[in-house]
Amino acid sequence: MRRAAGLVAVALAAAGCSTTVAGTAVPVGPGSGGGDEALVTRYFADLNAAADEGSSAQREYLRRTQHPDFTDRACDLGDLTLAIEPALSTFRPDARWRPERSAKPPRGTVYVLGVTVRIRRDGATLAEQIGNQRVVVLSGKAYGFTPCPTE
Repeated sequence: MRRAAGLVAVALAAAGCSTTVAGTAVPVGPGSGGGDEALVTRYFADLNAAADEGSSAQREYLRRTQHPDFTDRACDLGDLTLAIEPALSTFRPDARWRPERSAKPPRGTVYVLGVTVRIRRDGATLAEQIGNQRVVVLSGKAYGFTPCPTE
């Protein structure tokens, strides 16, 4: 009898461990932005492609992709270009971030990631920095905040 009760207990425990739950698994943690991560990756690829075309092309790209709530805060890079390489393994949400001199966060989903920034003039690297950069996804588009290497 004891043996039968033990087998029933094991069978019930095994059944509880194999219950199927309807739905689709969603990854958690770095990289869980899914489509947003792809938009941010494309943002940096396009930024660097514009830099390869020259300072005026990159300036125009940065103007077009400046977050719409902060168009008055664009930085004039002059004849400098920026090559920015994101470390996508550091990509994560940053809901508490606010731009300098701003009481409210920007509209959209704010992400932060580590980046390596090369400041160049006429193709020659003047400086290289490692830091964090924020990108906001709003209505299916990635927006940034023009970095100011002179500030």
